Amino acid sequence: MTITRRNFLRRAAAGGTAAVAACATLAPAGAEARENLKVPDNAVGLLFDGTLCIGCKACMSACKEVNNLPLEDTIGEKLWDTPLELSGKTYNVIKVYQSGTMETKDKAENGFAHIKRSCLHCADPSCVSACPVSAMTKDKQTGIVGYDKDACIGCRYCVAACPFGVPQFQYDTPKPEIAKCQLCKHRMAEGKFAACAEVCPTGATLFGPYKALSAEIDRRRAMKPGELAEFPRRTPDSGDMHEKAAPQYVDYVYGQKDAGGTQVRYLSGVAFDRLALPMGLPERAFAADSETMQHTLYGGMILPVVALAGLVTAAWRGSKNHHDDDDFDMFDHPEGGHK
Repeated sequence: MTITRRNFLRRAAAGGTAAVAACATLAPAGAEARENLKVPDNAVGLLFDGTLCIGCKACMSACKEVNNLPLEDTIGEKLWDTPLELSGKTYNVIKVYQSGTMETKDKAENGFAHIKRSCLHCADPSCVSACPVSAMTKDKQTGIVGYDKDACIGCRYCVAACPFGVPQFQYDTPKPEIAKCQLCKHRMAEGKFAACAEVCPTGATLFGPYKALSAEIDRRRAMKPGELAEFPRRTPDSGDMHEKAAPQYVDYVYGQKDAGGTQVRYLSGVAFDRLALPMGLPERAFAADSETMQHTLYGGMILPVVALAGLVTAAWRGSKNHHDDDDFDMFDHPEGGHK
């Protein structure tokens, strides 16, 4: 039998596959699935109510200003900030759903609706779990998912890991960073909060404690559609109220359980599968699954040892054939192989 480079690599791959299979039988007996991480008791977050949003994009301008972000020209006029999606220059963007004649706001057919795209600050964030150098962190008190540019090595694992497509990489700068919303945590020491909520004229974006926002979500969902209702601006307890007819909400709070739950949640009058948000995400966090798998496979160094054994076996078989077969041609030997 002739052993070529291709045959050798094929056997090595087969050995590695066998090692992974064998690892399942050698996993520690006490290995258990990790539970989802919970939202911290003092967590903060946002509520975005699409039925209140008028598409003014004041939140986008404020976000750029307080985070020192450059304008993003996507239409070539070089006059306006025109981001179409989250990017290395944009942490927050308002998008519009459109249907047919667009006659009625917050209607799926012949209507339109607004949606806000920014970091959802997951309860159990995949970006934090995937980051090999702890550049992505989750604050134990506020639950804010932050980013440390000095620790970052630019691997972009966080970009690939996020189920919501939030972290963005700056490709057009010699010192690239990951770009994402951090809920304006740098302003909190001054008694301020997320700029997007601070400037929203209708209260479509609301900042506050997670528990207070949960109570506000319950209050709004209990409203009778069509009746005049009050909606707070900026924070749930600001006392600054905005009046309008209570909307007809879809029976779903986006972010309540999606991918383990998030600290930014959404209410809408239009189904979320039409609003550029990923649907069908499991209630179990991806980070919980991936870390359970890692702890199982690497517990006691089982996977590395078994994988090495597989490669050694493949190499041994190749060596045996080398001695047993006169037409051995290891790695396409230029002299025609062993003689």
